[in-house]
Amino acid sequence: MAEQVNPREQAEMLARLRRVEGQIRGIQRMIEEGRECEAIVTQLLAARAALDKAGTLIMGQHIERCLTSARDGEGSGGLERVMSYFLQFARPCDTGEEE
Repeated sequence: MAEQVNPREQAEMLARLRRVEGQIRGIQRMIEEGRECEAIVTQLLAARAALDKAGTLIMGQHIERCLTSARDGEGSGGLERVMSYFLQFARPCDTGEEE
């Protein structure tokens, strides 16, 4: 069953993700233009931070809904599942080999 998202929250999530999308396109242009490596990496770090903030917002809203469901007697199974997702999300990025 799909999770109900408040339209204001949904608009905020989409706006954040569109900004990240714009940043990524900008990085692609920088690479095509042969811009300096340091400038490209700086923009990559900014895009990563923006994506992390979007993920934190989404996870926070999801956790809040799961806590509300558990409190209202709809079961704690969803809460356990979301905690597992949260722990995966909170894990540092692998900076090793490419995928």
